[in-house]
Amino acid sequence: MDFAHQALVDNVPLTKRDMYYKDVPLFKAQGTVDRLVDDLAVTLDLERADLKIRAASKGLICGTGLTIHLLEGEVISINDSEGTLIPTGETIERFELKEDISWVLVVEKEAVFQTLCRFQFASHQSLPGPGLIITGKGYPDVATRQLVKTLSDNLPAHIPIVALVDGDAYGLDILSVYKYGSRSLRHENEKLAAKRIEWLGIWASEIADLEIDLDTLIPITLHDEKKALAVLSRATDVVPTKWRQVKELTRMLHIRRKAEIEILSGSSSQKSNSLIHYLAHKVCHFIEMSA
Repeated sequence: MDFAHQALVDNVPLTKRDMYYKDVPLFKAQGTVDRLVDDLAVTLDLERADLKIRAASKGLICGTGLTIHLLEGEVISINDSEGTLIPTGETIERFELKEDISWVLVVEKEAVFQTLCRFQFASHQSLPGPGLIITGKGYPDVATRQLVKTLSDNLPAHIPIVALVDGDAYGLDILSVYKYGSRSLRHENEKLAAKRIEWLGIWASEIADLEIDLDTLIPITLHDEKKALAVLSRATDVVPTKWRQVKELTRMLHIRRKAEIEILSGSSSQKSNSLIHYLAHKVCHFIEMSA
């Protein structure tokens, strides 16, 4: 609380990472700071931004047609060949978006994101129009969720917002955080949940159609199994019936293998081309469905 008070008095924002390093022996782990800050905000019925406390940004975006104007006057122009760090929502004045954006793709993993940047997938010729690619590098930070939420609320309905995550319980959980919010930030979920985001893949049920040998898939661990059962037991407001009916997690438990994105994006050019072909086909499908 002293750190938050000082940040308010000085009017200088403080990141949770900064707080952790101010007294590492006391906190022992970054997660301790995260929980304390969230508990303080809930207790005071405030948002973290009201306490001048922020989570350090980690998410990336690439693509064409988006310009971010910051309150301090800086202008960030996004390009389709490299990732740009997503600034925190408190520092953003406004977004400027060209009208020809056709789709938004949220990617779970940074390695896959970097592959798509290398191939300039955001402006790839196989797609009907340019798009934006976003990654939260696993479980997304608040800044990434704020950006996806802003796009979800403001883009026209015919522009699909889709997510590529692993076909396992962790991938589905990450998608749920984007779409419905997280348990740790329940008090802020209304401002962070991007209701329009849809599950593009990868699905365990696609493995046969993609002609992928089951033996090349990674066996599930005890942790994977426990996570899958925990996700399946959740209420329908965070794991909707539509996701359950696809039975992806049940299939994963049955075959004892999980479908990770890397099966399409290995180091070889052949696998990279498989990823591009897969995503182009899926994105085009969602564009047609949204028209």
